Amino acid sequence: MLFALICKDKPGGLQVRLDTRPEHVAFLEGLNGDKKLAFAGPFLDADGKPNGSLVVVEAPDLPSAQALSAADPYAKAGLFQSVEIRQWNWTFNKPAAS
Repeated sequence: MLFALICKDKPGGLQVRLDTRPEHVAFLEGLNGDKKLAFAGPFLDADGKPNGSLVVVEAPDLPSAQALSAADPYAKAGLFQSVEIRQWNWTFNKPAAS
């Protein structure tokens, strides 16, 4: 199953995001097994600065997606004001299976 993690940064969280980014990127790149990254990237504010994240992962169930979200270095650093996790169906422009 695919899950979309829709994360909104706390106000003034840009420095936390910048400081924690290397660990966050390594975490996402290291996902494998029953939890895999489909795609991810930041939401941007009007000035083009990151202020949230969209991370889509493959996980066996909602509790696994929740555990993955909680283990993200951004979450551990307290960056997020809110995180919404929703089951998602990739319908259009889905890449061919490799």
